[in-house]
Amino acid sequence: MTARAVIELVKANLGVPFNQGTYRDTFKIGDPDSEVKGIATTVMTTFDVIRRTHAAGLNLIISHEDIWWNDRDETKDLTENPLYKMKAAYCKEHGIVVWRFHDHQHAKKPDQSIVGSLRSVGIEDETATMGGGKVYTIQETTLGAFASDIKKRTGARAFRVVGDPKAKISRILLGPGYASPALRQDVDVVIGGESPETDGAFDNPEYVMDAVTLGIVKGQIILGHCVSEEPGMEECAKWLRTFVAGVPIQFIPAGEPFWT
Repeated sequence: MTARAVIELVKANLGVPFNQGTYRDTFKIGDPDSEVKGIATTVMTTFDVIRRTHAAGLNLIISHEDIWWNDRDETKDLTENPLYKMKAAYCKEHGIVVWRFHDHQHAKKPDQSIVGSLRSVGIEDETATMGGGKVYTIQETTLGAFASDIKKRTGARAFRVVGDPKAKISRILLGPGYASPALRQDVDVVIGGESPETDGAFDNPEYVMDAVTLGIVKGQIILGHCVSEEPGMEECAKWLRTFVAGVPIQFIPAGEPFWT
């Protein structure tokens, strides 16, 4: 089976129409008509992920994020960049093919990114979708205890929390990646991947700080973009195994880029 044939199966099993005008969900490097030895799913196609993919005997990488350090995977300004040269040369030498799975992964129902992210923080919902705005009620606990449990579950190193650690919380709203939701009146804590501290559409950190000062229960947990969406690519691997036969399929975590 070729890489192109695998991706056609992906499109056929999405459950939503494929947008042919997408610039994200396309092949990024490699020959789409090459034979697939095995498939790796990952959140970010780092050089380390590519090497581990090759070491595992796999050659098709399905990645949620870009490979060339920019959303459109533009390479015109990278031709003399030594990292670009080495990364591209390694892919060519070892027959690595990379296809990005971003927009349509979020468009499908359920959204694997949200299902996986919820699961990573201890919440199960196999029907979660992007923009659903569903509030989850957990057993009452403190923000500090909840944050500590999530940090342990995810293994996040650059984990950030805003709010009173002693505050009693139970109502949770989650949005992975850039989809960190704004705090609402019916929510105690929002969990997101990334969030601006200020100058955003709605500045959660300042809102939480004001709430704490006024004795109102609000909190924010920032996992990091990769930490929040990586579990979705493990869900992707499980999904691929339901309709792609004859080749190994493996989730290869990119890992968290940050440390403190």
